[in-house]
Amino acid sequence: MKLAHLLVIGSACLFGATAAQAQWQWIDQNNKKVFSDTSPPPDIPEKNILRRPGPPSSGRVTFSPSPTPDAGNSQAAAAPASAPNAAAGGASAKPTGVDKELAEKARKAEEAEKAKQAAEAQKVAQAKADNCQRARQGKATMDSGIRVARLNAAGEREVMDDKARAAETQRLDSVIASDCK
Repeated sequence: MKLAHLLVIGSACLFGATAAQAQWQWIDQNNKKVFSDTSPPPDIPEKNILRRPGPPSSGRVTFSPSPTPDAGNSQAAAAPASAPNAAAGGASAKPTGVDKELAEKARKAEEAEKAKQAAEAQKVAQAKADNCQRARQGKATMDSGIRVARLNAAGEREVMDDKARAAETQRLDSVIASDCK
């Protein structure tokens, strides 16, 4: 039983190491390092590809058709020398950490929040306008001198006396002062 567990754990480790090796790494147009399991787009220059899937090599060798064997050897010797510089340049380039999709989502979320706040502000402004209109109508009714009746807590009609009229007029004046700006 212990042997079966060891075999399962060993194969999982082997698979994990193989999956980790199957990664592409390159520097995109914005000088950000990109890690992917797919190859880079064709517009990425060869010098910006930092790692390819497969066994690591000691250096890249670029083959080009050349008429003389010496030109091919000098180019092959130059390629491994330039590979460490490309890797060092990629390591010294600071990634900005800004993902375009993430920035777009954040911008859309901000716009949605602003739209929500604008709708809420408009709703509050509409409620204030309605309160203002009702308060002005009530104030006009109180100032007209006609008899005004209210329903009390028991649901009975009561005619307002002078003291209740003065209190209601004062309340309506405060509503007008706060909502009618």
